[in-house]
Amino acid sequence: MINSFPISLGWLIAITLNTILGAIALLLPRKVLTTAGIFHAWALGITVWGCLGWQGYVVILSYLIVGSGVTRIGKDIKEAKGIAEKRDGARGPENLWGSAATGAVCAIGQAIAPNPLWLLAYVASLSTKLADTTASEIGKAYGKSTFLITTLKPVAAGTEGAVSLEGTIAGVIGSLFIAAVGWAVGLLTSPWDLLWCAIAAFIATNIESLIGATLQEKYDWLTNEIVNGINTTIGAAIAVLTVQLLQIFNLKLM
Repeated sequence: MINSFPISLGWLIAITLNTILGAIALLLPRKVLTTAGIFHAWALGITVWGCLGWQGYVVILSYLIVGSGVTRIGKDIKEAKGIAEKRDGARGPENLWGSAATGAVCAIGQAIAPNPLWLLAYVASLSTKLADTTASEIGKAYGKSTFLITTLKPVAAGTEGAVSLEGTIAGVIGSLFIAAVGWAVGLLTSPWDLLWCAIAAFIATNIESLIGATLQEKYDWLTNEIVNGINTTIGAAIAVLTVQLLQIFNLKLM
């Protein structure tokens, strides 16, 4: 059962656990998050645990660990190309909320008005973000041929709107991993939800590439973090819409 602890105890655990983890993160010589990022992650972690219990926390922690690890894959190759993540891959508050704001809203929504669709949206948003991160980082390092999504013309790795076969496959695997974690801890109730998350992530990630190729350079306010927020919201919405359409047409998949 989600969040089966009494409310006061659940939030107390959330505050205590995240304070301990935050202190450890501040002391580590090699940081996954910047100092400001750690404080924002503290607030995010408390919100997720308080609203979704340990199950929701495991999902978002899995995203953070795997996403940070993927960023460091092929680091030397990406540095040589001049397309490696800044700050040695350490994420700041802007990266954190660009990735997890949609998930946080879904968690709060579940706490206020419980519904399995909030849980699906939560997992799908993080599944979409890991798909995006994995596709981008693997594609930049190991993509043999990189194409602009709008024209399919070859472009340099790291170009906004660029896609590669290697990155696309890695993105699908990343989305399925987070969906599998969500199913394993009980946030998703059907194995089919893994497929809906993967499909939603694939569509949303390609829409993000289209935005990057066509709009991002035209508008200064359309930062990577804003685009990430759009991406995760689209992924969550597509997964929910898919399930709702199946219910409307009374299509039951066993």
